[in-house]
Amino acid sequence: MIKALSLSPFLSFNPSTTRLVVKMATRNVGIPAGSLAVKPPAHPTYDLKSVIQLALSEDAGDLGDVTCKATIPIEMEVEAHFLAKEDGIVAGIALAEMVFNEVDPSLKVEWHRKDGDNVHKGLQFGKVHGKAHSIVVAERVVLNFMQRMSGVATLTKAMADAARPAYILETRKTAPGLRLVDKWAVLIGGGQNHRMGLFDMVMIKDNHISIAGGITNALKSVDLYLEQNNLQLGVEVETRTLEEVNQVLHYASTTKTSLTRIMLDNMVVPLSNGDVDISMLKEAVNLIDGRFETEASGNVTLETVNKIGQSGVTYISSGALTHSVKALDISLKIDTELALAVGKRTKRA
Repeated sequence: MIKALSLSPFLSFNPSTTRLVVKMATRNVGIPAGSLAVKPPAHPTYDLKSVIQLALSEDAGDLGDVTCKATIPIEMEVEAHFLAKEDGIVAGIALAEMVFNEVDPSLKVEWHRKDGDNVHKGLQFGKVHGKAHSIVVAERVVLNFMQRMSGVATLTKAMADAARPAYILETRKTAPGLRLVDKWAVLIGGGQNHRMGLFDMVMIKDNHISIAGGITNALKSVDLYLEQNNLQLGVEVETRTLEEVNQVLHYASTTKTSLTRIMLDNMVVPLSNGDVDISMLKEAVNLIDGRFETEASGNVTLETVNKIGQSGVTYISSGALTHSVKALDISLKIDTELALAVGKRTKRA
């Protein structure tokens, strides 16, 4: 039986500062070591086992798989093969093993690729052997996770390659309940994770600034809060104009601050010809002059990310990596010869 994903925070004191440092650690995610090419990100409360159980439960309902019960002898064993129906980056292999193990620990799974590898249309990249009933029950949940994660990883890889020398980040615009799964897929695709949630980084956005009465007041409030609560967390502030950038820099030059990163939001201006103007973004980067990390946000697409990456920003964040994901087409077939024949007829294999 798979052990639950247990990601618990632990606390330690830094003797040099006597400030409380909050850390997160992953103890055991129940994934076979051989299939874990990229570790999942840490989260203090997320229970991946429960997410898998919920996915299986919503599929099974109160009666279970009535079609399997009607058509498949309970002890029949088969072998089913994973088939890629389009080119991309495969992700979710380690998670698929967790699903199979949750349904039936006796199932045997073999892979010819690992998370983060390229697959091409028509490739058989893994197989599962065991009770037919168990394989068919697990099939859709396994594929739902793998197709979504592979779609995220495929887009992330393309964006990360194009963004260099900047690093590509996702955002919190993830599917509800799948935060860790979506962010894991970004890591598999070669991106980096932004904050996991509201708890692991201070991020001062436009609404905070408006409520606080300005960007300087918001920064002062954050520094005071962190000091009073003995917390060490990364701090990012969103700026929308060069004036706000200058206000942040002035505050930081006159006050001890925990600020670590400045977001440059919507400083990439779309043009009528489909290109983008990054002159404002570059001016902001030059003003900051390496004193803080910088993050470009807004109007980031596969077509614009390369130009944005040449501006000198440290990071580029894109919500589209997870909120507009196109699933990678993958199937799990027992009769692979027929599946390939049908795939060729429909140009999907």
